[in-house]
Amino acid sequence: MAKIQTKKNSSKKEIIIEKAARLFREKGFGAASMRDIAETVGVEAASLYNHIQSKSEILQAICFKVANEFISHLEEVERSGDSLLKKMETIIRFHIRMMLEQYEYVYISDHEWRHLAEPYLSNFLNQRRSYRKRLGDLVEEGIAKNEMKNIEPYVAVLTILSAISGIESWQRSRKSTSAETLEANMVKYLIEGLKK
Repeated sequence: MAKIQTKKNSSKKEIIIEKAARLFREKGFGAASMRDIAETVGVEAASLYNHIQSKSEILQAICFKVANEFISHLEEVERSGDSLLKKMETIIRFHIRMMLEQYEYVYISDHEWRHLAEPYLSNFLNQRRSYRKRLGDLVEEGIAKNEMKNIEPYVAVLTILSAISGIESWQRSRKSTSAETLEANMVKYLIEGLKK
């Protein structure tokens, strides 16, 4: 039986989740089987169960890892003494970097969350709604403090998140634009859209 090759400081479970994320992105959660995951990892299917009970557990781990990273970052930004515009820039940069550095995890979290079982599905959706509302509150506060244009906060948040999700196209392309140029330009366009 083949051993799971582990990265430095990564557990076997983390390696399985990482490889499963790539498989879920390529095949879709519904089409990927535990046998497919085992093959991708390079182990017997039965040995996967020593580390993971089901592919649903993998999906939960991915979705909540991503959600928790966004929420933790938002809490840090909310506590900072930065201007509202600077807070939004910091959040936008974090979203872009997540799309660049943890693309497969963010992709799964954005596209495959519908396959979460209850109570995880409701929990995930509540976290997502709360997160978006808190972003909208930052925009609303920025408008009230005359730092941002008088725009509908919900539309601003929707526009920012939709624009950043467009990085999926860049990830699938030949990447003629560097990650640094992509980030700099996206931040400039999105912040200019908010700035008074």
